[in-house]
Amino acid sequence: MSETEPEKKGWFARLRSKVAPTVEPPKPAEPEVAQPEPVEPAVAAEPELPAAPPPIEAAPVPEPVPVEVVAEKEPEVEKPEPEKPEPEKKGWLSRLREGLSKSTRKVAESITSLFTKKKLDQQTLDDLEDVLIQADLGVTVAGRLVAKLSKERFGKEVTDEEVRAAFAEDIAEILQPVAVPLTIDASRKPHVVLVVGVNGSGKTTTIAKLAGLYKGEGRSVMLAAGDTFRAAAVEQLKVWGDRAGVPVVSKQTGADAAGLAYEALERARAEKTDVLLIDTAGRLHNKTNLMEELAKIVRVIRKLDPEAPHSCLLVLDATTGQNAHAQVETFKTMSPVDALVVTKLDGSAKGGVLVALAEKFKLPVVAIGVGEGIDDLQPFEARAFARSLMGLPA
Repeated sequence: MSETEPEKKGWFARLRSKVAPTVEPPKPAEPEVAQPEPVEPAVAAEPELPAAPPPIEAAPVPEPVPVEVVAEKEPEVEKPEPEKPEPEKKGWLSRLREGLSKSTRKVAESITSLFTKKKLDQQTLDDLEDVLIQADLGVTVAGRLVAKLSKERFGKEVTDEEVRAAFAEDIAEILQPVAVPLTIDASRKPHVVLVVGVNGSGKTTTIAKLAGLYKGEGRSVMLAAGDTFRAAAVEQLKVWGDRAGVPVVSKQTGADAAGLAYEALERARAEKTDVLLIDTAGRLHNKTNLMEELAKIVRVIRKLDPEAPHSCLLVLDATTGQNAHAQVETFKTMSPVDALVVTKLDGSAKGGVLVALAEKFKLPVVAIGVGEGIDDLQPFEARAFARSLMGLPA
């Protein structure tokens, strides 16, 4: 027999019973189980409900506590930041001063530390010469600058600013003959520029920056990815070519560099391109092979144009300091180097090496680089460089 379910209490009745003091109700008597007899089963009496507890004063019903329903948090949608105005692009002279700041500190601060308005004596001259040598200006240049200062100011009272100004004038005098921009011959279609240098000198990015410079002058430009030994160099030049908006002639890794240069020159001639810039390998650890490759490139492109290349630029990394001298001497034996580009002046305290190179090799310095931007390579200006190097306004 099934028990009758107790009447379901309402919500407030159950709430009151939860709030009221708990009174243990007596357990209901267990209903007797009818024995199975062949008689009509008796109807079981309904079990008695437990006696209701004595009436108690109803506790005040608490105000229903509002249940805070926490909605599932929607994923935050990243809001685009409001467009910030681009910082104003600094002028070239400002960037030059900032780029040479490491070299400037090395030279200018050392000179300043030697002077507190005193007479120029031999000990101070010797100290000044040491400062200039340590700044990679080289022994010859340092001796020349100090000798001239001694001749004009020895025994006289001088300030550090006067010394720096005198050095800046003398350095500008050394640099002026080599501050020659690369001239593109408009009658040539194209003017062929062969770019050489060791791997890591900034050669590939220099080519791209030159492309941007010439394109900004309204010239048509084509690039040839001639460092076929390194896939990364080819890809890098393609990326820069896209940025500058100029075509890049390339082949698979390991292709013949001379053959690629020949095809690039053929195409540039057909399209009447103004400037063709040819990248090359720079594996100095295998000097013989590199020499043969560069010689072959020159020999092959001269089958199309007997005067090509019309310019051969050697790219030097300023951070290498005096090692740049050895690079110039090595590449001059392998290729017709006729001008220099000095890069990474912003990452070095050895910017003075440019002065030493100018004094020793007399090769034109057509451009210098002080940053990674496409317009951070600019034609070289002797006076601006010299005064910036000495921490003076250009």
